[in-house]
Amino acid sequence: MKSPKRYAIIKNNIVFEISLIIILIITTFLIINQKKSSFLTNSIFNIMTQYFSWLYLLVMLIFVIFVTFLALSKYGNLKLGPQNAMPEYSTFSWFAMLFCAGMGVGLVFWGISEPISHYIAPIDIEPYSIEAVDFAFKSVFMHWGIQPWACYAIVGLALAYYQFRKGYPGLISSILKPLIGEKNANGLLGNLIDILAVFATVAGVATSLGMGVMQITSGLNSFCGIANTLNIQIIIILSITIIFIASALSGIGKGVKVLSNINIVLAISFMILAISVGPKIEMLNNLVGGIGKYINYFIEDSLAISAYKDNSWIGAWRVFYWAWWIAWAPFVGIFIARISYGRTIREFIIGVVLVPTIASVIWFTIFGTLGISLGMDKTLSTSLLEKIALTPETGLFIVLQKYPLGQLMSLIAILLLFVFFITSADSGTFVLAMLSSNGNMNPPNKKKIVWGIIQTLLSISLLIAGGLKPLQTISIIAAFPFIFIMLGACISLLKSLRQEDKEKSLSNTYKTINNFKKQK
Repeated sequence: MKSPKRYAIIKNNIVFEISLIIILIITTFLIINQKKSSFLTNSIFNIMTQYFSWLYLLVMLIFVIFVTFLALSKYGNLKLGPQNAMPEYSTFSWFAMLFCAGMGVGLVFWGISEPISHYIAPIDIEPYSIEAVDFAFKSVFMHWGIQPWACYAIVGLALAYYQFRKGYPGLISSILKPLIGEKNANGLLGNLIDILAVFATVAGVATSLGMGVMQITSGLNSFCGIANTLNIQIIIILSITIIFIASALSGIGKGVKVLSNINIVLAISFMILAISVGPKIEMLNNLVGGIGKYINYFIEDSLAISAYKDNSWIGAWRVFYWAWWIAWAPFVGIFIARISYGRTIREFIIGVVLVPTIASVIWFTIFGTLGISLGMDKTLSTSLLEKIALTPETGLFIVLQKYPLGQLMSLIAILLLFVFFITSADSGTFVLAMLSSNGNMNPPNKKKIVWGIIQTLLSISLLIAGGLKPLQTISIIAAFPFIFIMLGACISLLKSLRQEDKEKSLSNTYKTINNFKKQK
């Protein structure tokens, strides 16, 4: 029988080496066969949305119901760690890190373009109308609200519970041990689950880095006339790689935490500046009205699919987002679990689901209103609005230039993108090193360097080949099994919580009996 140490080394090598081989094969295919890969991935994804849209919609609502139940239940007081454990990070730093890992570049990338996309092309509503404005904010709140964060919370909570309370390795396979058994979790099935998690993380972070650098170069072009070329994009990626690898090597307590704190301060400053120059009353009205419609239609919109009507919008937007958040759940969940030692289950759910949802809603209200208001008063032409929707990396800077202090806001946006870029890559590198080190909470620097370089080379290769979109789609396809892994995590976690509660009740009963005997 292999020793635990020897087994961990073998498992590390299997997960690490097979993951690298899969990534190399898929990347090579994407670069060499751009048209074929794009056609193939889109075809597979279209089949998934055609036959499994109902499943995506259903499970994302189940995740919301599950975390709500746990937060309100008697299990909410349990600590992620011993009951006397104290949080490792301050509440502000904890929130800053989980928020930067969970959304990061996406908020800046889509903050203006997505509301405008829904405004110019709503479902069953006249485009460019007041009703289209209401539809835009209701939709964007849905896509970036409770559901994605509940999705992250499922993986993060299960991992934190088993890691800090049960002493299991910080691996996705660990959260299914109560269901599939330790032998399967440590064997072929567990390895397959962890390899899928590695691939989903690499693909997700690489595409986000690609999107981030495209927006950074677009901002630099708008701000100071630097050419938005492939060479400039590569120079920026290589420069930032040095920074994020150095940050990852310094550890979470120094690099990631400090950068995340800076990011939150920058983001808040950016929002305050946008509010000061933007249409304030419209922002408040869109915020309140959007929240009202989001809550009022929450169940209906969560399950909005028809057997006979055209579901193309649902597939292209909602199901795509749900699949994308599920693809990101292993990466974000592992990172959130790593920084959540000492939190109670209730505190974890409030911090991971409710607070970021409120922040996302406010963000999209502010920047969505900046863009849509220019469309409503005809400052932006129809063709320009369509350009913003089609090229999100340019939309932010097109809109900012129409407002006072547009140059200053553009500069802050570029700085924000840089730091978001670094924190996303930093946390992704840390998680990948953990996954390929048997869940080690402080993985070796060698693994961090290797994964940092791999992410960078992958992003550069795909930018050269113009293949970011196929990789994103492949990561979503590969993450399809995580629907069932996450449902299994819910069952597994509930089973363990009930077992722990039962053991606690028996222990209290024995203590009462012993005290009674002593008194007699």
